[in-house]
Amino acid sequence: MSDLYKKAGVDVEKGYEAVERMQKHIQKTHRKEVLGSLGSFAGVFDLSSFSYDEPVLLSGTDGVGTKLKFAFELDKHDTVGIDLVAMCVNDIAAQGGDPLFFLDYIACGENDPAQIEEIVSGIAAGCQEANASLIGGETAEMPGMYAANEYDLAGFVVGIAEKKAIITGESLKEGDILIGLASSGLHSNGYSLVRKLIEGFDLEKTYEGLSKPLGEVVMTPTKIYTKAIRSIKEKVHIKGIAHITGGGFDENIPRMFTAGLGAVIQEGTWSVPEIFPFLKRLGEMDAREMYRVFNMGIGMVIAVAKEDQQAVCEVLEGNNIEAAAIGHVMQGEGVQISS
Repeated sequence: MSDLYKKAGVDVEKGYEAVERMQKHIQKTHRKEVLGSLGSFAGVFDLSSFSYDEPVLLSGTDGVGTKLKFAFELDKHDTVGIDLVAMCVNDIAAQGGDPLFFLDYIACGENDPAQIEEIVSGIAAGCQEANASLIGGETAEMPGMYAANEYDLAGFVVGIAEKKAIITGESLKEGDILIGLASSGLHSNGYSLVRKLIEGFDLEKTYEGLSKPLGEVVMTPTKIYTKAIRSIKEKVHIKGIAHITGGGFDENIPRMFTAGLGAVIQEGTWSVPEIFPFLKRLGEMDAREMYRVFNMGIGMVIAVAKEDQQAVCEVLEGNNIEAAAIGHVMQGEGVQISS
């Protein structure tokens, strides 16, 4: 066989090895609705067993962004897959969707089967947490586009919901309670700024203000909220959800509101992870700018009627997610931070 393709930078044999290594991780995400096997041209998912009156499919796609730069520097690739899944499934959960299946795309400069396996192990772990099947994907070896030790990730999820149960924010009104779900830290947003602020820092070192090495802190994977949201939906009516991603509070909380409504957020009602004051000091940033960039320790905000607040917090406690009432819905648009 000619090795011209290999000489051009693409080793198909390594591609076969990577697929073999993935198998055991992907099998852990199997759901009974998945038809066929890994390696087919398309993933197939059977919807015939579902008993929705008016089923609606929800979809989302996202990546991990420049957080990957830390994965390259630390040579740690087993958690960014969790980030990839979380960014996608949390988005559809915010609209009331339950994840069904997930697909990934890995573009790399050189196919390193062991590294690809690490990445996919994280994707599979995220899918298990979200109860989504990993039914397909693509690994593209692209020499000349990426450095040999670098890659990029993209993910795509499809979920399902009853049409009447889609979370639209239309029932929100002044006085409704905003409950914040604790984040695990930075999640996967704001990393271009983070990288600038800690440029030249030793990622293996534990700095003043941090209880763990800096690299461990910045690589903490994004929290997945799908099971918790599903449990809450079984107990109370969720009026609105905001997934706090890029753009922080200012950009994401208003996305759950209809025209004329906004949010009042009360500082001091939740625990802010240590990474945020650490970065604030490094960048000499004012508090308002922090809320415009980062999640500040709140990965999701759920809006419910005042009488449902206690029930929601009890459900979240049962799902091992710290939560607190962090504010309320107001007349007037935007996000006010009250100290």
